[in-house]
Amino acid sequence: MSVRWRAAMQRALYGPDGFFRRPGPGPAAHFRTSAHASPLFAGAIATLLERLDDALDRPARLDLVDVGAGRGELLRGVLAALPPSVVARVAAVGVEVAPRPPELPARIGWATGIPSGITGLLVATEWLDNIPVEIVELDARSRPRYVCCAADGTETLDEAPLTPQDAAWLATWWPLEGLPEGARAEVGRPRDEAWAAAVGSVARGLALAVDYGHLRGARPLFGTLTGFRHGKETPPVPDGSCDLTVAVALDSLDVHHLLLTQREALRLLGVHGGRPPLAMASTDPAGYVRALARAGEGAELTDPAGLGGHHWVMRWV
Repeated sequence: MSVRWRAAMQRALYGPDGFFRRPGPGPAAHFRTSAHASPLFAGAIATLLERLDDALDRPARLDLVDVGAGRGELLRGVLAALPPSVVARVAAVGVEVAPRPPELPARIGWATGIPSGITGLLVATEWLDNIPVEIVELDARSRPRYVCCAADGTETLDEAPLTPQDAAWLATWWPLEGLPEGARAEVGRPRDEAWAAAVGSVARGLALAVDYGHLRGARPLFGTLTGFRHGKETPPVPDGSCDLTVAVALDSLDVHHLLLTQREALRLLGVHGGRPPLAMASTDPAGYVRALARAGEGAELTDPAGLGGHHWVMRWV
C-alpha cells in the first residue's frame, strides 16, 4: 500500500522494525558522519563545550545532550577529550530511539526524548536530515502534489491538494512556480518544528545542529531524497533496510541562528588540515607521523567538497 513519503519515512526509520531501531552496530555501519570520521571532531566539540562552560560561569551541572546519538560514539569521544575538572561536572545524555548500547559507560545517560531545562550544549549531528518530511512534485498541470511511496519504492502522486500549512511553507522557502513538470520540493516544516522544540529544551547554553543542506538561492530542482546502505548510496526504498535522508533547508530552520560551514567552525576550534613542518620528520619521526595522520583527518573534516561543506546551525539561549 502506498502512503505519503513522510509516513513512509517515519515507519521505515523509526517504526518497530525501522532502520534506527535495528540491533547491531547501528548507523555507523551504513554512513559516515564527522563523529565517525575522526576523534578530532569530538575534540572540537569538547573545546566548544569548555568555552561554553566559561561563558556560563562554570555551572555545577554542565549538560551535554547528543540528539541522534547512534551508539554513543560522539559522547564517549567528547568526555575523553575534556579535562577531568570539567568531566566531573558534565551530565552526558544520548537521545536515540534504539535501546541503550550495552557497552556504553554507566556515566552516560540514555533517553528516547530530549530532556528539558538543559544548561550547557545540545548537539545534533546529522539528525535533522532524518526528520521525515513530505515530498511534493509538480504534476502535468503544474500543480504541486504529495508523492506517495510503497514499501518497494514505487511512487505515485496523491491527487489531493496540499494543506494550507504546507503550501504556505513552500511559498516562503521553496517556491515551485515556473518550474517544469516533475520538479520536486521537500516540505521542511516538520524539521523546523523539531529543531524549534530542541532549541526550546535549552534553558541556558547553545543548541548546535551539524548537517548538510542548501539555501533558498540553490534549491535542487528534483529534491535530495536518497538512501544509504553499507556505506553506499542506494535508491530510497522505505522498507527499513537503509537510511533515508533528505538535505536540510538550512535557512528555514531559525531566523535567529548563526550559520557557519563546518570548515569555518572547525578552524575556529583549532582543527585544520595543515601538514606539519617537514623538518619535524628528522627531529621527531614518530611525532611527525602522528601529526601527519592528524592533518589527514583534519583535511577530511574541513574539505569543502565533503564534510567541511556541512553547516553548523547555532542558537544561543
